Amino acid sequence: MLQFIITEISNGIGVIKINRPEVRNALHAETLKELEEAIDQFEKNDEVKVIVITGEGDKSFAAGADIKQLREREMLEALVPGMQGTYKKVENCSKATIAAINGFALGGGCELALSCDIRIAADHAKIGLPELNLAIIPGAGGTQRLSRIIGKGKALEMILTGKILSGKEAEQFGLVSRSVAYEQLWGVVKETAEKIMNKGPVAVKLAKMVIHRGMDVDIDTALMLEKLAQTIVFGTEDKNEGTQAFIEKRSPNYKNK
Repeated sequence: MLQFIITEISNGIGVIKINRPEVRNALHAETLKELEEAIDQFEKNDEVKVIVITGEGDKSFAAGADIKQLREREMLEALVPGMQGTYKKVENCSKATIAAINGFALGGGCELALSCDIRIAADHAKIGLPELNLAIIPGAGGTQRLSRIIGKGKALEMILTGKILSGKEAEQFGLVSRSVAYEQLWGVVKETAEKIMNKGPVAVKLAKMVIHRGMDVDIDTALMLEKLAQTIVFGTEDKNEGTQAFIEKRSPNYKNK
């Protein structure tokens, strides 16, 4: 029984909703554990094609780590996987993930969004990594994922100054794909998820893997990863179905095979 996370499935979309609105959906150890459980459940559920992560209410996606718990942590505790390990699980999920940023996404909340494949924000959202204000650094992937997404210079500016971006500014920085009015957020997220679900599922998984792994190796190795992934999809039933459907001018019926 999940206490701090709400999960639901609707038309192939698995929703994971952080449910601590009384503390702006702050992420304590128990919430992170339940987030991992929810990801594992959706990974194993063939009904789920795309995973959406969001926060309860219209105020906050996730306001960051629970500061009271953070204050009590000792030096060597930073070496355990913790939040960084949880977000690595999100990033490595074989299914496409979308962060629906419905409000504050600060610190660990921003880092959670960064670990998702696609980020869509409400205009009123506030997004940033203000950890240096507490004399610590972003420690759940923020220093690495942010620079890879928006570039080293902008990442340095955001982290060193504690700059907080609105949804619109985040779109201009390239931190989110789109920024929309709050009332339109779920509609845009659903539309994006449906576009992904119309693609070959094996191809979606392999495209994710090649992009993530290819970012951290030289171009020749990355191109070889791409070639090997293409070799795999060429042998799938879905590839035959997709090409035949195109020729016959009909919608494909993919089997994830």
